[in-house]
Amino acid sequence: MTGTRVLVVDDQELIRGGLVALLRAQDDMEVVGEAADGAEAIAAAERLHPDVALMDIRMPVMDGIEATRRMPAEVRVLILTTFNVDEHVFAALRAGAAGFLLKDSPPADLIAAIRTVAGGDALLDPAVTQRLIDAYVSRPVGQTVAVHGLDDLTEREKEVLKLVAQGLSNREISTRLHVSDGTVKTHLNRVMSKLDLTSRAQAVVVAYECGLVIPGQPWV
Repeated sequence: MTGTRVLVVDDQELIRGGLVALLRAQDDMEVVGEAADGAEAIAAAERLHPDVALMDIRMPVMDGIEATRRMPAEVRVLILTTFNVDEHVFAALRAGAAGFLLKDSPPADLIAAIRTVAGGDALLDPAVTQRLIDAYVSRPVGQTVAVHGLDDLTEREKEVLKLVAQGLSNREISTRLHVSDGTVKTHLNRVMSKLDLTSRAQAVVVAYECGLVIPGQPWV
């Protein structure tokens, strides 16, 4: 079978089994393995070479955040989360997660999310994104995090990073800045390199953490 190779990681056998059944019903997906904790997930990923790891956060032995951090670079991690694990979202994005989806999302949304991250794009469930923004809104005014490499960005690179953090696609950014898609991609690649980022989702977190994007201010 050809298509997106998926590793399903969840410590609850019933949930894991349901996810496996759903994915196996898709013509363009192949479940190459299952894991019940983060340590098993790393071992399986190194052995099976999946395209996407569908990752739970709270698991025994090794949680999903640490597993995401240790996952082989070529594996895209899509985290399934619930509202009661909000405190882990930033850490998981920092660890390199390519996206987040709520566990109570419709099956069609999950399938679409896997296809999205497999294609190289980042994905944040709108509800999760709002929770992230709310978390920043509640922080004391002026409280930011120093980001190594930020001062090395050009003004145009900072502008691109800001637009990425506001949820714009490369095509939308190119229209906003009146440049080609290729130019936007070049700027974004330089941003990722200078800030030592591995995913678009990480770039979103950095933009908020360093104060480049401030919740409540009008978007440019």
